[in-house]
Amino acid sequence: MGKENVLVTGGAGYIGSHIVRDLGENGYNPVIVDNLSMGNKDYILCGDFVEGDIEDDELLSRVISEYNIKSVIHFAAFIQVEESVSDPLKYYYNNSVKSFKLIRNCVKCGIENFVFSSTAAVYGMPDVIPATEFSPLKPINPYGNSKLFTEMVLKDTADANENFNYIALRYFNVAGSDKKVRIGQNYKKPTHLITLALRAALGENPSLKVFGTDYDTADGTAVRDYIHVDDLSKAHLLSLDFLKERKDSRILNCGYGKGSSVREVIEAVKKITGINFNVEDAPRRAGDAPELTADSSRIREELNWVPESDDLELIIKNAWDWEKKLKEK
Repeated sequence: MGKENVLVTGGAGYIGSHIVRDLGENGYNPVIVDNLSMGNKDYILCGDFVEGDIEDDELLSRVISEYNIKSVIHFAAFIQVEESVSDPLKYYYNNSVKSFKLIRNCVKCGIENFVFSSTAAVYGMPDVIPATEFSPLKPINPYGNSKLFTEMVLKDTADANENFNYIALRYFNVAGSDKKVRIGQNYKKPTHLITLALRAALGENPSLKVFGTDYDTADGTAVRDYIHVDDLSKAHLLSLDFLKERKDSRILNCGYGKGSSVREVIEAVKKITGINFNVEDAPRRAGDAPELTADSSRIREELNWVPESDDLELIIKNAWDWEKKLKEK
């Protein structure tokens, strides 16, 4: 018996490459379709790579048929909140319209299981923290809207097609890297706090800007729920198992259920690196929520998800090892 093929869109990206790694290590053969606009082919550790775009119906149909694919994990999105505010059409087209075309093609080709990379940005500024999957959906930026639109399409599509089921995983703040330092985050213009702080420690940036110091939080800076990319990756494999066994759809939060402020992250980075880099206060950014943490009880119960890397310092240490490796190249 050959390995089961799983289509991974955007599998050359930061999170996608970790899922590809874990699929290969758990008996699957990942088939990666990526246009390499954000990803890096060198970070694909296993599987078969096809360069192309998810809106190319002919290409996707051929890949699905040739590999006899029944399961899809969909990343292939732009993720920068601030950029989505300044260029919303870029986000609506890439994250929403292209996803709609992909979903339509998946239904036409008989895909049964669909795991979607969604975001906690669909909650906007929740009235109650931590946010549950049943919290009101009030995105405050085009990025969050673009993901929510796709969630809506997935729900309606699953309701209309009994053989098509999905799990939408609402990510909170993903960080860290492969513990063997093989792959990690390597955006040309990073916006993630931990990456920016580490690059300030390396001297690549003159200082780290803290965007907003007057939020209604304990120290005035924004609070986020940071999840290790390895624990997030594990959730995707459990999602595939659930879909194949239960043939039912779910929307699930992916976070640890606790938050760290910007200043707490900065202090942790300074501790791990041993470097006292410059920090500069700056005005709030458009589209940023004061606090966003997850109620993750549902994914723990439904998928039996047990995090193994729930430690901010571990997350930072793994990311630091990766950034030092990039610096050496």
